[in-house]
Amino acid sequence: MIIVSACLLGLSTRYDGKSKTNPDFLKKLLNSAKIGHVIPVCPEQLGGLPTPRPPCKIFGGDGFDVLCGKARVIEVETGRDVTGNFLRGTIEVNKILDVFLIERAYLKSKSPSCGYLGQTGVTAASLILKGVEIIEVD
Repeated sequence: MIIVSACLLGLSTRYDGKSKTNPDFLKKLLNSAKIGHVIPVCPEQLGGLPTPRPPCKIFGGDGFDVLCGKARVIEVETGRDVTGNFLRGTIEVNKILDVFLIERAYLKSKSPSCGYLGQTGVTAASLILKGVEIIEVD
């Protein structure tokens, strides 16, 4: 079983209310015999944030730093601290790990939850700490 960022599968879960379907990724995913079951996730929605929502940025480090309380996730336009939402979303994704045998996650790059401008997002950091292989998809 694998986890895939919901926006990569065509679900309108991104901050701007759109999806980020990647046809090449979908073709590869659907043609892979090793994939098995796919569980779509959006940690930001699972953490209680609306869609659409203001874009967010990690300040003070990366996802690992957010997990240990050294960095914060802030809405860029409003300055509102949404770190708690990102942590709740990560907890919800971890519940999925507790129920299903997840070995790999395909996560959207450039996301403060999944992959973030060359940095590790909050949920991605948590999954890495739990031994899940992360593959970032643009």
